[in-house]
Amino acid sequence: MMSKIVSNPMILPIIIGFTAGLVCRLLMLRTDYRQYPTYPHGRIIHIALGVIASLLGTVFVPSLLKQEYTAITFITLAAQQFRDVRNMERNTLNEIDKHELVPRGGTYIEGIAMVFEGRNYMVILTSLVSTFATVFFSWWGGIIAAVLIILLALKLKTGNNLHHIAEIVPANVVVDGRNLLVEDIYIMNVGSTDAQRQLSTHGMGFILVPKNDNAVVTLAHPGQRQAILHDASTILGVYTDEGEPSLTPLIKRDLKTGRLGVFLLPMSKDEDMAMKVLSSVPILESAIRMPKKAQAKKRDGG
Repeated sequence: MMSKIVSNPMILPIIIGFTAGLVCRLLMLRTDYRQYPTYPHGRIIHIALGVIASLLGTVFVPSLLKQEYTAITFITLAAQQFRDVRNMERNTLNEIDKHELVPRGGTYIEGIAMVFEGRNYMVILTSLVSTFATVFFSWWGGIIAAVLIILLALKLKTGNNLHHIAEIVPANVVVDGRNLLVEDIYIMNVGSTDAQRQLSTHGMGFILVPKNDNAVVTLAHPGQRQAILHDASTILGVYTDEGEPSLTPLIKRDLKTGRLGVFLLPMSKDEDMAMKVLSSVPILESAIRMPKKAQAKKRDGG
């Protein structure tokens, strides 16, 4: 039995394709400050899904070469299953979000769910391409193809961050009577004297200046603003508790210029760290807007 398996000419392409897909998934899987996927059980779920995706991409090639076209049906069914994974992630994160002091928001959650679905498809593609390359160009072709597509996957893994579309400028927190401002941008009304004192003591302010018209519209998106608050509060901590509506990090927009006033309540007022955190906030795919391209099409008569 073992000799038949070893002598099978497809065994080497299958091993290389499966290994490439699994390595691709492991490299794209990490638990960071967002604490998702959780460790270890959340990781086990996603590694198991990565194994399934890698097997699907690998066995598709031998099935196709043997003219067993029903393999296409299995790939289609797998796509449906991975869409269910996206729904699972969305539901899980929505439940978790109910208990966050500073929630992620629906746009952020949808982005995370979409990423986990897309990465399974990337694993299938990695296994498929690596297996094909091994069949047609021997083992060295499969390894080269695997390395190239894994590098592509790692490049697609990271998108733009906040510093790509906006300048981040430290700003003063001003408590003017009952009005709380970051520089000249109004944040909220604070009636309690004790709350005014705490906001003045623990608050930090920043101004986000958009770099172009596209950035103005993207930063205006409520989901993107909520993502900024969530990431900053997760890493820096937040000086608040349930039932404290006055002690709330907020972002407000200057309607004339498109600038954003960011008011944070970190546990430790470290301006340099806060700048680094804000710079690394991801730009959500669902929040990206490009009105300049639409204007260019109109000018061209499109």
